[in-house]
Formats: sequence, C-alpha cells, structure tokens
Amino acid sequence: MKFGKILPAALLGATLLAPLPALAQSAPDAAPAATAQAAALDATAPIAPPALATDAPPATTTIDNPYGLSALWSNGDFIAKGTLLILAIFSASTWYILITKLIEQSQLFRQARQSRSFWTAGSVADGVNTLPVKGAFRAVAVTGVSALEHHEGSLVENIDLNTWITLSIQRTVEQVVSRLQGGLAVLATVGSTAPFIGLFGTVWGIYHALTAIGIAGQASIDKVAGPVGEALIMTALGLATAVPAVLGYNWLVRRNKVAVEAVRGFASDLHSLLLSGKVAGGRTLAAAKPEQPARSLAVVQTA
Repeated sequence: MKFGKILPAALLGATLLAPLPALAQSAPDAAPAATAQAAALDATAPIAPPALATDAPPATTTIDNPYGLSALWSNGDFIAKGTLLILAIFSASTWYILITKLIEQSQLFRQARQSRSFWTAGSVADGVNTLPVKGAFRAVAVTGVSALEHHEGSLVENIDLNTWITLSIQRTVEQVVSRLQGGLAVLATVGSTAPFIGLFGTVWGIYHALTAIGIAGQASIDKVAGPVGEALIMTALGLATAVPAVLGYNWLVRRNKVAVEAVRGFASDLHSLLLSGKVAGGRTLAAAKPEQPARSLAVVQTA
C-alpha cells in the first residue's frame, strides 16, 4: 500500500526536475548571445568626440613682501625714515652733479676745439669774434686784450705791462677752474659718508631685532626677519649711494684736469701774443706803455 503511494510521487518529482538540466545548458548559450547583441547596439551608437586637453595655467597668488622697502618706510621709526631721506638726498645730489658737470665739461671741450680758429684769424679782434660768446676761451681772450688796452691809471701804471697782463689772464683762468671744480666737494662728501650712514641704519635695525627678541622671549624667525631685513636694506642703500659718488668724483677730476690744461695752454699762448706787440688796434708794446724815467731818491740828512 505504501509502496504504491511512493512510486507515483517519485515519478512526479522526476518529471518536474527533468527540464532543469536543459535550462542549465541553455543559460551559457544565452550569455554570448546577449553580449553580441549589446556589441551590435554599441556599434550603431554615435561615437562621442574625444575630450580636448586644455593647458590651463595654474592659478597663482601674489604675496606682498612684508619685509621690503615699502614695509621699512611704513613700519620704521623717525630715525629709520630720517636715514632713508638722507641717503635719498645724497643719491639725488650725486646724479644731479654728475649730469651737470658732464654737460659743462663737454661744452668746454667743444669750445677748445673751436678755439683753433682764433689762431688763423687776421687780427686779435677777429680771433676773439670767432670764439663762443659765453665760453671760457673768449673770456680769457677778452680779459687779455682789455688788460693790454687799459693799462693806465695812477696805481696800475706802477705795475709793468707783462705782470699786469699775466695777473689779469691768471684771474680769469682761476675763475674757470673754480667753476669746473664746483660740486666735486659734494661728491667727495657723499662718497666718504654714505657708507657710514648706511652702517648706522644697519646698527639701528639690529637693535630693533634684539629688542623684538627680548620682548617676545624667543628668537623665532618672524621676530628677527623684519629688523634684520631693514638692516640689510640700509647697508645696500649706503653702498649704492657711495659707489657712484666715488667713481664719478674720480672721473670728473680727470676730465677737469684735461680741460684746465687746454684753458691754461690757450692763456699762455695768448699772453705771448699780446706781449709780441701785435694787437687789434695796431698798438705796440712801446706805445701801450712808454718807458718812464727813473725817479731819483731824495736823501734827507738830519743833524
């Protein structure tokens, strides 16, 4: 009885489980088919353009220097600002004198070249007219001619003509030399004092650094960098002011020497020409100053 019931149940279970192997075998076959179908769909889909690479520069940020010259001026006390002003005035004076003296010397050298026409003129008056009106060489020539033509008067007559012309020309030459040397003393002063003024600013900056360390109680870099930076800036400004002054002074002195030699040579030649007896008005040396008789000395005898 029991066997008859179990056998139909077993047959029913076998019948239900029979399609499972077929399904298991068909599943691997269905996977390649699905993959092929997806590939076909991808092939028909539009192709997206490739993304273009852009070389965008990285963003940069500007950081203000907290230890620069502007910070030194804004954060410095009156002593630091006074030192900076002195160095600025020294530097401006140096460059102004350098430029003006170079222009003046260039004009004098050009006048020296133009003075060659003086010696090819027919007379002294014509030679004077060939010289520049406000030039040093014309001033020397006019002074010499005037000394020769106006050697008169009770006091001037006591000086011989040679000495009178020499003194007159020499005074004019010395005025030219004095004008050429004007401003050189400022360059010498700046060149000798500017490094020490910068050194004073350096010492003052180090003093502030030590003060900041003492107040903070620790030698951190942010407490020391500012005052030490001020000290280094002061040193650099002192040297930048002194070096052009020293170099410019030596250069201008050398050029002045060459210019003065040209003026003195012209004055010496003019002196010889005036004493030779040939002047603009045709006067001779004898006519200009006649020889005076010797004066007798009276001897007073006392009893």
